[in-house]
Amino acid sequence: MKQAIPHRFPIGIDPDDIDFMGHVNNASYLKWVQAAVLDHWRALAPADAIARHLWVALKHEITYRKPAFLEDDVIATVIVEKVQGARACYETVIRRGEEVLAEVKSSWCCVDAETMRPSRIARDVIQRFFFPAPESE
Repeated sequence: MKQAIPHRFPIGIDPDDIDFMGHVNNASYLKWVQAAVLDHWRALAPADAIARHLWVALKHEITYRKPAFLEDDVIATVIVEKVQGARACYETVIRRGEEVLAEVKSSWCCVDAETMRPSRIARDVIQRFFFPAPESE
């Protein structure tokens, strides 16, 4: 089984992210996950695939572990778990240092940028998101 290439995405916390309780509002995590997943796509996919495809979120399941605050240094680590047809499943872990703030499972649909219809991702594009298979001896 191939191992996914993790993608680290630094998160900037804005004053608008802070809620009435003084920590990051839960809705901001969705914004961060979307930005992190799309950045992962742009970092690893070839330019022609990026130009031809868009991603639409289908589902997010968030487990909140600890609150984040305005001055925190926060990183989202994104890993694609599975790509099948036009769908991709991602895991995103949001951390402050070693502390896990939130874990997010999300599923996405790839759509053709022109027709806005679901679009399968080519196998050679998918392979860019995983470490190369070890050569057999």
